[in-house]
Amino acid sequence: MSVIIVLIAFSSTVALAFLIAYLWAIKSGQYDDKYTPSIRILFDDKVTTKEDKNKSEENLK
Repeated sequence: MSVIIVLIAFSSTVALAFLIAYLWAIKSGQYDDKYTPSIRILFDDKVTTKEDKNKSEENLK
């Protein structure tokens, strides 16, 4: 019977620790931007070709 009391106390402590960590993450702004990270992988970096490099060099002259 005493084991059940120890397990309940331990699980309550762990649950309280997770609740505190969750509230800290919310307060520090961890979940502010929900849209951008989910679509960031969909955008490719601009591929530069030799023509693009030549055009940029001409514009600098």
